[in-house]
Amino acid sequence: AQAMPGVPAKVGDGAVHTPLLGQDEQLELLERLDFVVRNIVELRKEVEELRNSLGQLALEIVGEVRSHLEETQQATRRRRFPFSRERSDSTGSSSIYFTASSGNANTDDGESEGGYTTANAESDYDRESERESEEGEDEVSCETVRTVRRDSLDLVPEDETPLSLDSSLEEGLGQLLEQADRLHGGDERDRREGFQLLLNNKLAYAGQKEFLWRLARAHSDMWELTEDMDERQSYASEGKKELELALQKWDQSAECHQWFAILCGQLSEQESIPKRIQAGYVFKEHIDKAMELKPEDPQLHYLLGRWCYQVAHLGWLEKKTMSALFEDPPTATVQDALQNFLRVRE
Repeated sequence: AQAMPGVPAKVGDGAVHTPLLGQDEQLELLERLDFVVRNIVELRKEVEELRNSLGQLALEIVGEVRSHLEETQQATRRRRFPFSRERSDSTGSSSIYFTASSGNANTDDGESEGGYTTANAESDYDRESERESEEGEDEVSCETVRTVRRDSLDLVPEDETPLSLDSSLEEGLGQLLEQADRLHGGDERDRREGFQLLLNNKLAYAGQKEFLWRLARAHSDMWELTEDMDERQSYASEGKKELELALQKWDQSAECHQWFAILCGQLSEQESIPKRIQAGYVFKEHIDKAMELKPEDPQLHYLLGRWCYQVAHLGWLEKKTMSALFEDPPTATVQDALQNFLRVRE
């Protein structure tokens, strides 16, 4: 009779066992087992990374909740009236929730301008007077905040036209930008020199778009040239801040959007998985905006190709995190990356 696989052909001490699998099948089985082991190791690393991210996220949530509770308690103490008797009208409720929803913020601490404390009641006239006084103070405060924000965020006031440089400064700016571009394309020493050159001229040309995005680009160069992680994060953060101010005035600048996206990516390199995914979403948003303004720029197609390639190779954990963060998570394939790289070549 023909021997079945794995069954001894003869019974006894000298029985010979035929192998269950052939040599090729054994190799294939070993490859599959190796693939499973590698995936298990990768999954273990991703689970550990997720555990660390969740721990950090929990700490951040606790900190935010604690800060919110402290602010709420402080606001409650400031707004609490010293008398316990209910007001005669329902719209005059001292509840901080009602005040917030009705839009009548009351900062009365129970003392009048003369310094004495209201005892058990207050007249309608007093309430109206205090309300008008508080509204006036709110208007002044809001105007002050608007003025401070305008002075700190806007490079040029809204009601004024941008001041043009005189001929000497304009000529100097042109030479400076040309030199900065040349140094940016050089070696490490040139790029460091270019960064210092732009930094030294920041006070003179901080209100010029072409200067600001080159300064941000120089921060990106320093991020690449620096090995210390804290210094790298500092360079990326400072460059991003420069462009946050610039984009408030020059939203139609492709270069501002491009380098803002690059710096966001660099800044998120040491962040947790959720923050990296959020930064990737911001990266894609600004690259798309830059491509709308300069559709034939090869560097933009290269950056978009890299983004597509990385999204196509996201791990299982990263894909699940992305689905949790976004209702319509961005997707990309290797073919999308290839098409962008081919556009770069063209």
